[in-house]
Amino acid sequence: MKNFELPDDLSYNKGPINEPAAYLKESGCTSWLYLIGEEFSRMENGMSYEQVQSATPHCINVISDPPQILSLDLARQHVEALDSLPRPTLISCRTGPRASAVAYMYSGLKLGVEPDEVLAAAEKDNAPFTQFEEYKDWVRSSIESLREK
Repeated sequence: MKNFELPDDLSYNKGPINEPAAYLKESGCTSWLYLIGEEFSRMENGMSYEQVQSATPHCINVISDPPQILSLDLARQHVEALDSLPRPTLISCRTGPRASAVAYMYSGLKLGVEPDEVLAAAEKDNAPFTQFEEYKDWVRSSIESLREK
């Protein structure tokens, strides 16, 4: 596939989310894949999964924030969650890098796009994860490992 673009039915945060319900509404999304653990709710500018649940009944929490290491197991959980959520879907982490990595990994996998094309599009789009080599490696290896042969 030439000129891969992130589908319009997936979005991710590019910074902290202050008002979850308002953010979801502004994003135009129906569902939410929340990647943060409960510890975040106790941090300054934090947010809880309960706030996400109050914003939409269509939400899933797959804890993927540090100290969790992005792994193939987490990629499988992200794919399973995203497969089950209605579209359009918001994916969020604390500030955006992991959420953007999940969005691009999932889209590339589902559309059958080569990892290099996904990464090139992410770089062009200034996706937050592209600033981290380990996240780019995770996107690449997850697409390669989860691709149906």
